[in-house]
Amino acid sequence: MNLFVIDLTYRADLSEIDRLLEAHRDFLKQHYAIGVFLASGPKVPRNGGIILAQGESREAIERVVEQDPFKAEGVADYSITEFSPVMTAQGFPTAA
Repeated sequence: MNLFVIDLTYRADLSEIDRLLEAHRDFLKQHYAIGVFLASGPKVPRNGGIILAQGESREAIERVVEQDPFKAEGVADYSITEFSPVMTAQGFPTAA
């Protein structure tokens, strides 16, 4: 498994983000349930969000991101960064 940081930057007003928030959270829950997402939350200040994910490849993560209602509605831009941790907390997943 490879690790990824998915960095969302909002392109729309927060009223548009809030309108889609429940659907976005359902998307997150679905991918937590299957073990793809490890952590997520809004940036401070609230101009986007961060998702920590694991997957077989960057392409696999890109396919997941395409399912996000924020992406489908065009209200957020996405940056995906793959990384290889050299140190982690005990029990934290590491890249294979």
